[in-house]
Amino acid sequence: MTAGDSARIAAIEAEAARILEQGRRRDLRLPGVLLRSPISRLGYAWGMVVGGIWGGLWSTGPIERREGLWIFRGMPAWTFARGGVCVAGCYLTGDEVPDDRVLRHEAVHKQQWLRYGFLMPVLYLFAGRDPLRNRFEIEAGLEDGHYLPRR
Repeated sequence: MTAGDSARIAAIEAEAARILEQGRRRDLRLPGVLLRSPISRLGYAWGMVVGGIWGGLWSTGPIERREGLWIFRGMPAWTFARGGVCVAGCYLTGDEVPDDRVLRHEAVHKQQWLRYGFLMPVLYLFAGRDPLRNRFEIEAGLEDGHYLPRR
């Protein structure tokens, strides 16, 4: 890794810390009854149903349980974003076997679903598609999600 790469990564990490703090402040405006509550657990359960049905319909590979996630492999590329998508406790992905780093990253997304429930898809949408600026991707770990090189 060059000095330029290190400087670029340091700048990304500084911006990521700012974005995470901004997200924490925004969370304070959300009604507490919606966070880690029976309502959020209902939203998580809804996500499990949606993820399980979508994965069950389109998965052509093995379906397995690892790191507390149901992993649906062999999904057509158009059925998920980037390298895969976590819907509640379901990880929907292509043919590649996910490594431990990716599963650690996706397990954080599962915890986010448990915290936010029905709000998760909406909050994620507003956080944006750029993983380097999306608070949920940052919180899950940019290195583990393969968005930044491992140092």
